[in-house]
Amino acid sequence: MIDINNNDSDIKVPREGVLETIGSTPLIHLCRYLGTADVQLYAKMEAFNPGGSAKDRPARAMIEEALRAGTIDRNTTIIESTSGNMGIGLAQVCCYYGLPLICVVDPFAQEQNVAIMQAYGARIERVTRPLQGAFLKARLARVMELLNEIPHSFWPNQYANIKNPLSHEQGTVQEIDEALNGEIDYLFVATSSTGTARGCRDYLQKRGRRTKVIAVDAEGSVLFGGLAGRRRIPGLGAGHVSVLAAGQKFDDVKRVNDLDCVVGCRRMVKYEAILTGGSAGGVLEAIRAMIPELRTKVCAAILHDSGTRYLDTIYSDQWVESELGCSIEKLQARIEQPGQVGRVAGQRGSRFTPHLREYVKEHATI
Repeated sequence: MIDINNNDSDIKVPREGVLETIGSTPLIHLCRYLGTADVQLYAKMEAFNPGGSAKDRPARAMIEEALRAGTIDRNTTIIESTSGNMGIGLAQVCCYYGLPLICVVDPFAQEQNVAIMQAYGARIERVTRPLQGAFLKARLARVMELLNEIPHSFWPNQYANIKNPLSHEQGTVQEIDEALNGEIDYLFVATSSTGTARGCRDYLQKRGRRTKVIAVDAEGSVLFGGLAGRRRIPGLGAGHVSVLAAGQKFDDVKRVNDLDCVVGCRRMVKYEAILTGGSAGGVLEAIRAMIPELRTKVCAAILHDSGTRYLDTIYSDQWVESELGCSIEKLQARIEQPGQVGRVAGQRGSRFTPHLREYVKEHATI
């Protein structure tokens, strides 16, 4: 067991406004989830940010940089595409600074997330049809339309803004590295814009760490050479390769499907009494599937958000059965399966996972 640097001095200092509470989230040793003491697993709980996710960090960084540079002022309308968490993070920041915000969402955005954005004062624009097979492309097209229609508007562009990865390089991973005294063998990060994974990798490389950064992506995501397919869990994977994601390489890429995410979330509740969000469930199952090669290693995982925003989907037996075709009996069996027989597929050497190959066979015209 490695020594953990528990520095709680920040907690005792009064903060000047809610945005000052972003960061310094808890790092928790998960003693039960893997079902073995052979792997040390630590979880960075980003749900403890005031807006409820890791996206609070880049949301604040992007807006405050634009304010400092004079790019925006109180008369500027902020416009961003979001699947949920970035919209909430921006809504909170924009509310704090008195900036109008328009969030462009698609049908897969959790209604609770949309309601939170609206509670902060954001205006919601919905796209209802994919563009070239991808809702992300449709959202971005609508952002472009709104920028042309609305004078003095600004797009933070989480998909290209360098402040996205920098907020994690200068915050998230630094906090993990300092807490574990630089002794991290593997770091697992869910990917979408790739801002979190990229920032973490850059920090570790600059400090000469030997940590292997594992990007966890969704089956059906086009990132890392993947093939577009059906995805039901928001915030994991992408239907379009963004500027930040283009050409990015990590030590390995692990792909998980929607059911893997559900299994990870349900198992986390059962064994650790923690409600995690969808992408976190996928990350945890990717780790569990790698137990044989992770024995004696120290692993850290960034868990982006809370399961409280997925109660009607991931934590609903009815939704899991109707949307994913998995009965509660089969789900319980998956939760109890040993990690090494989990159905998580890696992506090294082969471009597509077996699941995606079957998808192509069934949808050859796509």
